[in-house]
Amino acid sequence: MTIEAVKTFPPTPPIPQTPPTPSTEADTGYAEERRDLACAFRWAARLGFNEGVANHFSLAVSDDGGRFLVNPYARHWARLRASDLVLADADAPGELVSGGAVDDTAFVIHGRIHKAVPQARCLLHTHMKYATVLSSLTDSALPPIDQNTMRFYGQVAIDEGFEGMALEEAEGDRLARALGDKSVLLMGNHGVVVTGATVGRAFDALYYFERACETVVTAYSTGKALRTAPDAVARRTAAEWRRYGEMAERHFAELRAMLDELEPDYRS
Repeated sequence: MTIEAVKTFPPTPPIPQTPPTPSTEADTGYAEERRDLACAFRWAARLGFNEGVANHFSLAVSDDGGRFLVNPYARHWARLRASDLVLADADAPGELVSGGAVDDTAFVIHGRIHKAVPQARCLLHTHMKYATVLSSLTDSALPPIDQNTMRFYGQVAIDEGFEGMALEEAEGDRLARALGDKSVLLMGNHGVVVTGATVGRAFDALYYFERACETVVTAYSTGKALRTAPDAVARRTAAEWRRYGEMAERHFAELRAMLDELEPDYRS
């Protein structure tokens, strides 16, 4: 039995654009990038992906990944605004470009990965429930058992070298090597880093990765054997997901539109 070529899909209408807002004194550069990242924080908190005031999201704003926007130290994601984000320099962790203090682990994880893997423009690191459960298993692989799990087929790297709370640069360098050319790093005994070319694509992947992990963990909990798709089917389904790449930006545009109505202060 042969696998048919991936079908093309009819063109879809353009993504509605959020109307620009007037500049303010708090608008300290990279205005839309800041608003995108602030939106991601607000929605992550709404979805329960946050853990207290810990964990970090970041977005590289220089070609080499050295300069990046990141959340300030010990601020709850549900309250973050665009102007709260810190502009940091991976080459000078003790000398912030602008903004307040940043947690040391943000420089170790995000700074080192941004520098080593500059194509990973947006990095979203969480300890969200089901991804962390999967990271705690002896076998942390994500088996292809439904469409969501197959989206990530061949794109998940697994780090098995956990050495503590990521306070040493060597830990960040090891994580960067483990990620390599994959889009997701499942951090054994720790959590996950999901990457994307834009905030919208990274957040969409974060959302679906947690959904995929929830399905796998729930399936394991039944004690029944998994119905695992053949490799060829899993590869084909992953390719079909890539044909739907525009849907990620549409998803995020809808999230921003809802926040514009419900919590417009995120933009300030």
